[in-house]
This record gives sequence, structure tokens and C-alpha cells, in this order.
Amino acid sequence: MADPISPLEQALHAARALVLADLVAGEVAKADVVSLVEDSVAQRRWWVEQWPDGTRYVAGLIAQDVQDALLERYGRWPLCPVCGYGDPHALDVEPELGPDPHWVCGQAGVKVAPVGALARALGGTTSS
Repeated sequence: MADPISPLEQALHAARALVLADLVAGEVAKADVVSLVEDSVAQRRWWVEQWPDGTRYVAGLIAQDVQDALLERYGRWPLCPVCGYGDPHALDVEPELGPDPHWVCGQAGVKVAPVGALARALGGTTSS
């Protein structure tokens, strides 16, 4: 019988799935972008091993890591689907360090979607 998956690994797998779902929704889930997710998961594994209470924050942190890496390589992501005026701008993850992370438009001051459910805000569908 296989060993049960630890709470840490469960949290990391769930976070990976949520961020990948948002990348797919934004049509940016190319192989090199998925590699950014894997890099973040590896780094956050170490971080949570050092601070086990941070397990519930890992989805938001991985989303932020990927967003930062994409900004450095490709530009802003995810672009705000709410504001139809002004320059295109990216959504932010809030809370920066907390459970239940959401994509938020800082300019309009609204929650757009939970991390992992960006497809609904972009006009797509999700499996949940």
C-alpha cells in the first residue's frame, strides 16, 4: 500500500492545480510558463518545511511567484478583465500572505476571482 500524501504535499499539489487553472484560463500555460510553476512549488516546499503554519498560504504565494516571474519575462499577468478604461493592468493577489487568496483589481477595488477560478472572470468555465 502506498504511503499517504502528507498535508504539505497535498497543499502544494492543490496550489499547483489552482495556478495552472488560472494560466490555462489566461491562455498562457505554455511549457516554459508551467516550468515557472514547478520552480515556485520547489521553492515553496522548502519555505513550508521551515514554517509548517504557512501551508495554508502556499496557493497565494505560488500565484504571486508565477506572476512575478511572468512580469520579468513576458509582461503583466493576469490582465484585469474588470476595467475597460485606462492602461491595461494586472490583478493582484490578496491577501499577500493569508488563506483564501483572490485575484483583486486594485484600481477598481474589487475581488475578481479566487485563485484557481480566473476562468469565470475571463468568460470561460471551470470544472468546479
